[in-house]
Amino acid sequence: MTFENLNIIAPIVQALQQKGYIEPTPIQEKAIPHLLRGSDVFGTAQTGTGKTAAFAIPILQKLYEARADRKTAGIRALVLAPTRELAIQISESFSDYSKGLKLRHTVIYGGVSQNPQTTILRKGIDILIATPGRLLDLMNQGFVRLDTVEFFILDEADRMLDMGFAPDIKRIIAKLPARKQTGFFTATIPNEIKALADSLLNNPVRVNVAPISAPAEMVNQSVYYVEKADKRAMLQQVFESEEIETALIFTRTKHGADKVTRELIKIGISAVAIHGNKSQNARQKALQGFKDRSIKVLVATDIASRGIDVDKLSHVINFELPEVPETYVHRIGRTARAGESGTAISFCAAEERGSLKDINKLLPHAIEVRKMPGFVPQIRVPEMASTERSERPRPNFRPSASAGMGKGSFRRKR
Repeated sequence: MTFENLNIIAPIVQALQQKGYIEPTPIQEKAIPHLLRGSDVFGTAQTGTGKTAAFAIPILQKLYEARADRKTAGIRALVLAPTRELAIQISESFSDYSKGLKLRHTVIYGGVSQNPQTTILRKGIDILIATPGRLLDLMNQGFVRLDTVEFFILDEADRMLDMGFAPDIKRIIAKLPARKQTGFFTATIPNEIKALADSLLNNPVRVNVAPISAPAEMVNQSVYYVEKADKRAMLQQVFESEEIETALIFTRTKHGADKVTRELIKIGISAVAIHGNKSQNARQKALQGFKDRSIKVLVATDIASRGIDVDKLSHVINFELPEVPETYVHRIGRTARAGESGTAISFCAAEERGSLKDINKLLPHAIEVRKMPGFVPQIRVPEMASTERSERPRPNFRPSASAGMGKGSFRRKR
């Protein structure tokens, strides 16, 4: 299956090829035809399955093909995202896929001055990507009208509700035309999500992509048993013994992320924490520093890390194991993209053995247990699976069909 097989127009196919994208991912293969035909779509897909392109490509194609029939000015497509970081990434994707189409888009979000945003809005745009709060602010000030919207996308709807945006979303939806095409994307379907979808969608096509259950092929996985109190010392040892270009470190709590960051800075490693207590400006500055390599290490909680998309990430380190096994797969899937190799290192304290057991059940093969010289945990280490630190771990699994991640979530040309 190629994008040509999905009847994607040549300019978009060429833009995709310039990015190295040849074959659609499962969510793209399933959703794009229905959206091109004009159906509402209820998509269930995890972050990292390529769902941004699944709705961006049809929107761009339909707007481009209808350009000659346009009779009125105004915003024709609205994409609503829960966070500034995700909104920016969606905007970047629209930029990548729309080369040569002469369609105008912009992104608006809070935490920054609205003046540059309103300047662009006054000039007129076709596609608006927005976070709920800033969109409502500018609507109330008269800078944004939604009565010309033909396509509406609600992305990461479950996260929207988790963040308390339900009232804002309902106010925004009330300003949309009754006749429009809607794409509704969520990772989970609790009752409130189902109710929102039922109220918004018109005879939708259900598109489901199974949760990712295996990481990318070239991730070298290993786990160290360690006392909880010794984790920071072991982290330092890992940085001294591994060739780490960039690392994304996961902690369970915001406090833990800050603590690990301080310890890394003490030993001369450029690091910054990203979590919900950080301002949007601080989060965006941290992400940009991480992308341009002025910051070597990003320490994050799982919620704050959703949407982080960084190319050529050499290491993912689980300072603390997640309680949900699938979260482990999402974490380490941020490395070893596009045929690159990557390393995933996990620390396991006594109280985390249950989490490790559940993770191993999810994977085709158990994670390789390794020993760090100088660290002797008080829990029994399985001898059969363990190796000394001087050996390099081998990839210990094969990819799943839906193991794409983030903005680069396309099958690339081999």
